[in-house]
Amino acid sequence: MSRRLILTGNDAAAEAMRQIDPDVVAAFPITPQTELMHKFAEHVADGEVKAELVLVESEHSAMSATVGAAAAGARSMTATSANGLALMWEIVYIAASYRLPIVMPVVNRALSGPINIHCDHSDTMGCRDTGWIQLYSENAQEVYDNVIQAIRIAESPEVLLPVMVTFDGFIISHTAEVLEALEDDPVRNWIGEYKPKYTLLDTDNPMTFGPLDLQDYYFEHKRQQMEAMRAAPATVKKIGKLYGEMSGRPYDLIEGYQLEDAELAVVALGSTCGTAKVVIDELRAKGTKAGLLKIRCFRPFPEAEIAAALKGAKAIAVLDRSVSFGAPGGPVHKEIKAALFGSGSSAGLVNYIYGLGGRDISMEHIHEAFADLETVAGEGTPADAIRFLGLRE
Repeated sequence: MSRRLILTGNDAAAEAMRQIDPDVVAAFPITPQTELMHKFAEHVADGEVKAELVLVESEHSAMSATVGAAAAGARSMTATSANGLALMWEIVYIAASYRLPIVMPVVNRALSGPINIHCDHSDTMGCRDTGWIQLYSENAQEVYDNVIQAIRIAESPEVLLPVMVTFDGFIISHTAEVLEALEDDPVRNWIGEYKPKYTLLDTDNPMTFGPLDLQDYYFEHKRQQMEAMRAAPATVKKIGKLYGEMSGRPYDLIEGYQLEDAELAVVALGSTCGTAKVVIDELRAKGTKAGLLKIRCFRPFPEAEIAAALKGAKAIAVLDRSVSFGAPGGPVHKEIKAALFGSGSSAGLVNYIYGLGGRDISMEHIHEAFADLETVAGEGTPADAIRFLGLRE
């Protein structure tokens, strides 16, 4: 049922999209996402998919076209990165507010300025409260798997929310890896035909999209979105389990690595998790009880699962590849701190900002964080609870 392929992260996303064969894909290039849509355009040109590829003049138009197609009942996808996501901003909120099950790979890249085309998480972290589900990927295999799962998550009747599948620009998007890809028929049968309950084209049951919604019902509609997001974790877990039964690769909201008895723990997202695992193996060989908590699903945030996974840790390093300016920590750190509050955890918690604008995160940097945690485990959270990895003095 599977094939071993050598694909970049962009090509892995395009391969998943080819197998999904959505009805409509709106495309606009932005580095480092461009090759993703180039590859999918090749599949369209070669007749390998039936999808309608709509070439637009901007990312704002890409999301607008995707929203229109989804509202009309089409299975719809697009992709973007960084400044392109920022240009979509208005329509990103609209897609979630209309409960449209759009799937969008987002190749993580720093937001300007100064101009930078390399990886950090400032783009999708800035989108964390837009109402989209967010799945982070560690490598090209997870990019492929997450894009396929995202379709069923988004289209689940109890959810009906758009999904971002994120992966690190250049580090994953342009690096070739060996991955296991499923055959076409099992993927398409597993996804099934999309049968929307409400569409603009159902003349027997007319629908209104985009009405003025003032004090009378706006609050209630936001509450409905909140309830959909509350239902999403169970659906993400269910779909991850079902996908595992088909592929042999089950997925959950989070993943622990050597975490069961860990006294020192690192929390991270994306490609950094792979580097952290190697460091943890080295530390374990020397007798240090080190572990990793990888967050796959950042929205909705799996608060209870994270608190349970970190309950045994004496010191925790939270790695943030973005900055929340003016806040007492990065976006991930704030969420972890909130999750642990009231859980009974007495762990010392240190926030590390790293990798902005594509700055490399090395094994030495993660060793440095674990060395800090040795001290924190005995002394508690330090006064300078925000630190930096790889920053020039």
